Amino acid sequence: MERERGEHDRKELGEWLAGAGFDLREVHPLAGDVSPRHYERLTAADGSTAVLALYPADVRATCVRFARSTAILAEAGVPVPQVLAADCDRGWMLLQDLGERTLAELRDRPWRELAAYFENASALAARIAALPPDVVRELNPPLDGTLMMRELTQTRQLFLEPQGLLPLDTALEDLCGELAADPPVPCHRDFMARNLVPDGADGVVILDHQDLRLGPPAYDLASLLNDTLFPPPDLERRLVDAAFPTAAGRLRYHRAAAQRTLKAVGTYASFARRGSPRHLPLIAPTLRSFLRHFASVPEGAPLAPGLERAWGRVLE
Repeated sequence: MERERGEHDRKELGEWLAGAGFDLREVHPLAGDVSPRHYERLTAADGSTAVLALYPADVRATCVRFARSTAILAEAGVPVPQVLAADCDRGWMLLQDLGERTLAELRDRPWRELAAYFENASALAARIAALPPDVVRELNPPLDGTLMMRELTQTRQLFLEPQGLLPLDTALEDLCGELAADPPVPCHRDFMARNLVPDGADGVVILDHQDLRLGPPAYDLASLLNDTLFPPPDLERRLVDAAFPTAAGRLRYHRAAAQRTLKAVGTYASFARRGSPRHLPLIAPTLRSFLRHFASVPEGAPLAPGLERAWGRVLE
């Protein structure tokens, strides 16, 4: 019965694709992460390709949010994959195929080549932040102090405590409170190298933007510069100074980067528990980045040296 249902669903899907003008010839499943979404690269009879996103019933609201955020960003001139066809009621979305490599997969390229991608991505982060807040307000709950602290609670429970590392709750509550005190702006929420695809001309196209929401002003830039690929200090300094030229602005950046990096450690630990350990090698450099930024804010400066000594074996 399950097999018959699956064959029936694929027949309906094929009919839907044909109705959208895509004459399906081949299907190639794509490796995913721990998301319940599934992706396939489809090849049409004429040799053209597209990516099919399949949303199970319990996450089909995400399909709707992706379609809405695509329209919002595209209208603002932010490059995103084109939605070629969508039926979110059935969990089907056909997307422009941008190729197989994200910016993260260029990690072996020298920074003289990568710098232009980061400069262009930084400009796109600023363009997203300049969107009218009301345009994104209803898409997702804001990235406020409560949500940021809940993210760090996951890191404490899944990584810090199991590793026997020192608790930081009071300082982190202060840090999240300071971040939340700034007037929020639109942010992608996961603006990092693994969600950016080089466009062949030093630019990038942005993936996974369905979590577009209001959040701290420096959050997307902090994500870009402190996740997966870590730019050299001179490039980081140049991009931060261009985006936040005042001392207060740079403090916002360090706070956002401290929260984002510690949150990412918990995300990597969570992925590993769910059967995807490939991000575990990122934990040590991400924790080192956290300590550097934590040492740059008043909430963390008194604690950072002691943490660096206590966390030595994990940072190696």
